[in-house]
Amino acid sequence: MALRPGAVTRIALPLRSFAQRFAFVLLLGGAAAIMAVGKSDPEAFEKARTTVTDAIAPLLDAASRPVATAAHMVDRVENLAHLQQENERLRQENARLKQWQAAALHLQAENRQLRGLLSYDPKDSVTYVTVRVVGERGGAFVRSVLINEGAQGGVEKGQAAILDDGLLGRVASVGDHSARVLLITDLNSRIPVMVEETRVRAVLAGDNSSSPRLLFVSANAALEVGQRIVTSGHGDAFPPGIPVGEITKVGENGVRVRPFASEDRLELVRLVDFGRDGILAAEAAAATSNE
Repeated sequence: MALRPGAVTRIALPLRSFAQRFAFVLLLGGAAAIMAVGKSDPEAFEKARTTVTDAIAPLLDAASRPVATAAHMVDRVENLAHLQQENERLRQENARLKQWQAAALHLQAENRQLRGLLSYDPKDSVTYVTVRVVGERGGAFVRSVLINEGAQGGVEKGQAAILDDGLLGRVASVGDHSARVLLITDLNSRIPVMVEETRVRAVLAGDNSSSPRLLFVSANAALEVGQRIVTSGHGDAFPPGIPVGEITKVGENGVRVRPFASEDRLELVRLVDFGRDGILAAEAAAATSNE
């Protein structure tokens, strides 16, 4: 005869209540019984424990995998956060290094120019000063540059402007804190020169182009492309032997000279006072004749 659901419930409730009340006593009794069996028959107890362990181990392994996976994910998240912080630190450090690199490259270029200027040793000079070009006046009618030193910095009218390659021009006007250098390519520039090999004399005349002309050359002068042009020392303008340029063209339209001192990207210039006032005297005489 089958029991009805209500009868099963009435029978199960007292048993569950009994188990809840005496659970600790039952567990304690079970532990004592296991200990007694283990002492009475150790081999059988060890075998039973091994069997239980083998049965539970796969369950524990399966249960531990999600925990290990979660721990691994937590480690990866922490590592990712650390990598982001490290990446930001490296990015900032890289930006600082780029700034230092730019400063180092600028100083290296400036140092190279200063070494080039030092390589020119004017034996006959009285004084010299190194200045910086701060402005250019180029165009169809004028070729000159503005420098950042004037009379208070030791700059005087008529001083020679020299780069490491050769003559660039001369100081044409001087203020208290600035001055203007007239380049040898300017229309108003006239420099007594000569061919270094043959000693043929001439006058280098600027015409606002990149290649000034040689004037007053003797008709029987043997001029060739590639010959070096230097100052002749005549007119008491500059001492002889300062490199000026080389001949690039000889023809019916005249003789052209490419200056050694490049006007491109001018930055540092050495002004040399040779103690000669030939240009100043010539300009004073021209001004007097015009009055």
